[in-house]
Amino acid sequence: MARRAQPERTCVGCRKRVSASDLLRVVAIGDEAGHRLRADPGRRLPGRGAHLHPDPACFALAVRRRAFGRALRVTGVLDHGELAEHVDAPSSTSGHPDRAGVASKVGRPT
Repeated sequence: MARRAQPERTCVGCRKRVSASDLLRVVAIGDEAGHRLRADPGRRLPGRGAHLHPDPACFALAVRRRAFGRALRVTGVLDHGELAEHVDAPSSTSGHPDRAGVASKVGRPT
């Protein structure tokens, strides 16, 4: 029996193409004050998603390049405070492919 191919996505920070299970899905939640970015580790929130390594370096690159607005097709200023807390949360796992020997902290819940 043939194995199914795993979906690949591109990190909006470092622009590397990897398996979707290694990346954190991010969505823009709109309210009257604007849009804010929210992490979606369960991949269940509605709307268009952007994918990011759960690594502060990739997050900083994505913010500097203003990649979230383009990837999510949202105009205006995005509040990334909640996402920054999620990415910068202390953890023993990094998720970035350049960090050998550590597993990703994202993916489908078990």
